[in-house]
Amino acid sequence: MIEKVPDADYQAVQHFITHSPWEYEPVMEQVADDCNRLLGGTPDSALFIDESSIPKKGKKSVGVARQWCGRLGKVDNCQTGVFAALNKGPYAAIIDTRLYLPAEWTDDRKRCKAAGVPDTVAFETKSELALEMVLSARERGIGFSWVGIDSGYGKETPFLYALDDLKETFVADVAKDQSIYLEEPLPYLPERSSSRGRQPTRLVCDAPRIRVDQWASSQPEEAWQRLSFRETTKGKRIADFLFRKVWLWNKKEASGRIFTLIVRREPDKHDIKYSLTNAAADTPRERLAFMQGQRYFVERSFQDAKSYLGMGQYQVRSWQSWHHHMALVMMAMVFMLEVKLEQHRDVSLLTVADIVALLAHYLPRRDLDEEELFRQMERRHKQRQESIDSAYAVQKAQGIM
Repeated sequence: MIEKVPDADYQAVQHFITHSPWEYEPVMEQVADDCNRLLGGTPDSALFIDESSIPKKGKKSVGVARQWCGRLGKVDNCQTGVFAALNKGPYAAIIDTRLYLPAEWTDDRKRCKAAGVPDTVAFETKSELALEMVLSARERGIGFSWVGIDSGYGKETPFLYALDDLKETFVADVAKDQSIYLEEPLPYLPERSSSRGRQPTRLVCDAPRIRVDQWASSQPEEAWQRLSFRETTKGKRIADFLFRKVWLWNKKEASGRIFTLIVRREPDKHDIKYSLTNAAADTPRERLAFMQGQRYFVERSFQDAKSYLGMGQYQVRSWQSWHHHMALVMMAMVFMLEVKLEQHRDVSLLTVADIVALLAHYLPRRDLDEEELFRQMERRHKQRQESIDSAYAVQKAQGIM
């Protein structure tokens, strides 16, 4: 930004992100209200829960730890944010976020204090953070008809039960090894096997469990139903579906919970997706297929945010600066959303990449003559040298050198 925006000052921009005391919560709330105005309050409006991990090195950046990083496809040092995005049709934008702090962070208050983490922040699982955002969205009056959940959260049975208890309709992707019951489990306490020993306290049931992929693979070809579930630029998206009433049981409650299993198989029969939903039993199958397929547009919005809006391109360490950055990304996303909706009639295929290219062309740019080119190079080299000198100074203070 400094190298392209006229009259921009490095120290001022860096201060705005890292140290300026502006509050990010009202900004995020305004973004949520704007998105709700644009996308909320319809039968097709949905709130999607997803996470995004940004690779980061070192130990001082808030929340950095060795954990699963989807961007790298492996466990590595990264920061992980849990996000809520509002979706309707082909449009989506982030309306809330929570930075996940692993226990190694929340157990080290000195480390948290150095990174500016508020004293009130304690360890919470990712699914607990996700549930907070669902509750917060409802409290703020965000209009959505169901909650979409990826498989990373779909495997968390307590999370699904909590949404079910709140009467929130959900469609949760699950892994292929998800266990289900095909008949209602009837939990009971077994009798003591002898007169000695304690009375059993753990519930058991006699109903067999089966993996969702095992059940799907056992179904005859005629059981699959071909449906269109999403419109694309290449026509309607078609796939084969299975639907089945199933039960989950957490081995604690006195009864199982009934859900609907949705299995989607692509025409090439290689890619198969599994989901569970608590949608009403009379929900048409075409509707269930549509609801399951909407996650695609949310994933695309995250790709745009990372590719064009700088979601993962930041150099900040503190709690405040991470949230400052994400608030600005959310503002950029809702701006892009509003432009696409305003221009839809005249430019129906307008993309975020198109808007960025147009802005880059029409907005004023810093003149890049030979003198400015060398000045920018010298500034970059100075920053790198300061970073190198700082690292060596720390090692020297620790007696490593």
